[in-house]
Amino acid sequence: MLLNNDRIFGMLMLVLAVAYGWGATQLPEPFGGNEVVGPSTFPSILAWILGLCAIYLIVKPDPSQEWPSAKIFGELLVVVVVLLGYAWSLDYLGFILASFACVAILSWRMGATVASAALVGLGTSVGVFLIFDIGLELPLPMGLLGGLA
Repeated sequence: MLLNNDRIFGMLMLVLAVAYGWGATQLPEPFGGNEVVGPSTFPSILAWILGLCAIYLIVKPDPSQEWPSAKIFGELLVVVVVLLGYAWSLDYLGFILASFACVAILSWRMGATVASAALVGLGTSVGVFLIFDIGLELPLPMGLLGGLA
């Protein structure tokens, strides 16, 4: 097995998936006992998906070994800054506003028009909020919209 960039990245992501999955098991059980859907459900699902993708990268890496251009690294830096801003503003702005801004900016950076990026951001943030808040009964931070509910 030849060690290349994808395999190294896959191994790092596998370590991250194991650590993230272990962290998910440390979340407290919901009030009332061991239920099927609780605070650890979504992080556990993400850890499994990340782990499977990491194993795929380790087993079947991309044969191309070219590094991306500086423009691609710049775009990746924008993504990291937007995600850090999302995490920082989530409590203050609330899930819907923070998710709307994050998804809209990332959609726009991926080539969508401003109007379509705003529509995607609005639909995604409201849709995911309804799934978690109403469907799964897992409350998400309301932030600035807390006075409306």
